[in-house]
Amino acid sequence: MPIQLSESLPERTFQYQNSLPPLPVPSLETSLSKYLDAVQPFASEKEFKATVDTVRKFQEGVGKELHQKLLQRAKTKKNWLEEWWLDTAYLEVRIPSQLNVNFGGMGPYLEHCWPPAEGTHLQRASISIWHTLQYWNLLRTEKLAPQKAGKTALDMDQFKMLFCTCKVPGVKKDTIHNYFKTESEGPCPSHLVVMCRGRIFTFDALCDGQILTPPELLRQLSYVKECCEGEPEGDGVSALTSEERTRWAKAREHLISIDPHNKTILETIQSSLFVVSLDDATPYSTPENYTNITMESLSGNPTIRWGDKSYNSIVFADGTFGSNCDHAPYDAMVVVFLGWYLDQQIKATEGKWRGSHTIRPIPRPEELVFTVDEKIRSDISHAKQQYLESTQDLQIVCYAFTAFGKAAIKQKKLHPDTFVQLAMQLAYYRMHKKPGSCYETAMTRKFYHGRTETMRSCTTEAVNWCAAMMDPTCDVNAKRKAMLLAFHKHNKLMAEAQEGKGFDRHLLGLYLIAKEEGRPTPELFMDPLYAKSGGGGNFVLSSSLVGYTTILGAVAPMVHHGYGFFYRIRDDRIVFSVSAWKSCRQTDAVLLFNNLSSSLHEMLHLATTSQL
Repeated sequence: MPIQLSESLPERTFQYQNSLPPLPVPSLETSLSKYLDAVQPFASEKEFKATVDTVRKFQEGVGKELHQKLLQRAKTKKNWLEEWWLDTAYLEVRIPSQLNVNFGGMGPYLEHCWPPAEGTHLQRASISIWHTLQYWNLLRTEKLAPQKAGKTALDMDQFKMLFCTCKVPGVKKDTIHNYFKTESEGPCPSHLVVMCRGRIFTFDALCDGQILTPPELLRQLSYVKECCEGEPEGDGVSALTSEERTRWAKAREHLISIDPHNKTILETIQSSLFVVSLDDATPYSTPENYTNITMESLSGNPTIRWGDKSYNSIVFADGTFGSNCDHAPYDAMVVVFLGWYLDQQIKATEGKWRGSHTIRPIPRPEELVFTVDEKIRSDISHAKQQYLESTQDLQIVCYAFTAFGKAAIKQKKLHPDTFVQLAMQLAYYRMHKKPGSCYETAMTRKFYHGRTETMRSCTTEAVNWCAAMMDPTCDVNAKRKAMLLAFHKHNKLMAEAQEGKGFDRHLLGLYLIAKEEGRPTPELFMDPLYAKSGGGGNFVLSSSLVGYTTILGAVAPMVHHGYGFFYRIRDDRIVFSVSAWKSCRQTDAVLLFNNLSSSLHEMLHLATTSQL
């Protein structure tokens, strides 16, 4: 989807927000029927019979009551799920979010204008930051065209969370602080924060209301770099953001109690447009192998990124770029569209600045120095240690599959995303000799404040096809027939999920009503098949199509024995990032990618031979 700037009588970025339809509540019968269909691949006959019984009791008893209460809630809220989802999926979660929840991505500029090159990073950063500030200005002036699916307007609310946004830790639950305002809403913070070698600096990105030019930005970045060169590292307070949430909340309270000025610094970071991380790492990568840069973006130096910030732009010392973003305020597509915009702008200008080189008299960056004591130093040391241990356990590969891409798949009249999802199912089945419960992100932005629904891609049809592919006695036509049935089922479920007719968010709503009313957890959610099939955040394959652009990222697996699986599809290639935990002996990201490559070849071959 190319970035479109509005033309004459332009549509404003957020103009359709109030006219979007409310998020629907599916019927209880439909959701439970879909749920049974989804758990079947993981059940023996006896287990399935028991689950059918549990579901029937739920439908006739407590489920009916809870569903009525959910319908009541939906009458008073345009999006009955919004607050619940934010709390349950993000804000109440206590594990460290920087590694387990955030997404890290890489700038694809190394594929054209900006291959890795020493001594280029600050100049390139000044251009990248300038384009990012133009994007902020497009949002602020509402000149970014609202996105649509065909002619249907999509919810744009999450785009307000890209800049000037930060998660703030709480002892029991975090909160999101959003300082962004459009021009019509009022003034918006315009300062940047730059982190380098454990130290923190800030400067205003505007001078007399005008965005600083790349030469001016370069002067500011050079000043920061010079301050840090040959000097001892700073305290690295930002490492605290990588800590377990309650520990970080308590450390933050202590930090504020030492010196009220610390609270002012925290506010400055929280309200800043975004964080620029000047990273000494040189994660050499190529268009075919993005592994190093992806790993470094997701799990690099914690003293130079603010893990709770909605956008950290990472500038590596070899002139390549990455990002690290908090997942709570928005889904990945927001930063994907920013990255895609930057990629197009950098490509169009060949990564050069052709404007004025005059530097206006602007104040130098100000260093933000926290007052710390022994307790905070000890907390920082603890945070770094736990972060280091966790990151050393994370395995990430990010490779391009270059044999074919979208063009060849569409030529066979097959859906490219479904093609990849089924290849992933086959790869997992071949490696682990059993079906893998799989979450694929479905977008529900057709609805007011819609975010995502779960699309469960490990269907009975997909498993039957995997079994056929592994059966040496099965002929080509039977394999192709099974494959087409799996395609059809996947496409149908995805289309329904995008229309708000999935079942996972509905079941979550019923579970949360019971919880809020202090009722015992309904039996449906205690059933072993609920977790075994992925319910309650137990999906072995956590996957998402990041889009058809040049932008990709990575996320850690959802469970210890699982995989994170993200991909982007281009005409001539498919780029994958696969994550796993090294301490789990059953999983291996490299092996999954190799099996995936074989599966993709087999599927194309099957689609080709059957056409003859």
